[in-house]
Amino acid sequence: MSLMDNLLGILRVRVKRGVNLAVRDVSSSDPYVVLKLGRQKLKTKVVKKNVNPQWEEDLTFTVTDPNLPLNLVTLTITSSKPSRLTIFYKSSWFKPEQVVYDHDFFSKDDKMGDAEIDLKPYIEALRMELSGLPDGTIISTIHPNRSNCLAEESYIRWSNDRIVQSFCLRLRNVERGEVELELQWIDLPGSKGL
Repeated sequence: MSLMDNLLGILRVRVKRGVNLAVRDVSSSDPYVVLKLGRQKLKTKVVKKNVNPQWEEDLTFTVTDPNLPLNLVTLTITSSKPSRLTIFYKSSWFKPEQVVYDHDFFSKDDKMGDAEIDLKPYIEALRMELSGLPDGTIISTIHPNRSNCLAEESYIRWSNDRIVQSFCLRLRNVERGEVELELQWIDLPGSKGL
């Protein structure tokens, strides 16, 4: 059995930026993000001495089993140990958990917060099999509330003939910090699809 026989599609996560992250070194932090799906593990570059890092990096995973956890980790480098963000997929929804750490060469990474997001609305929008919408059309809006970690409204929208969802996540268990992400699903010809 080949990879294409089991391939559902591609999940691209754009790690945009961190906003007002906690200081974990003398006067700043060295943040990076680690994402993990099954045995696949990818990370962004380290942004040195910056509590408002701009990553603007796409991390792309092949998806063969929607029940595998997707681990999203947003960290700040202070040691060589990354932080972890775990996104679990159950039936038709994802429930991610994000943890931010600071990397330090002299000590263990410092935790910089965590966040959890429910991706069920995104998967539901994908399963609607929409097409031909005007660019920028908002398909759904998720409002911040006490049960999610959204810092502001999250929009599922039609962009460049694809459905994307943007998040600004407020980090928990830390004095401050937000992380911005964008999700995009890519169907591949010959794959099973969702």
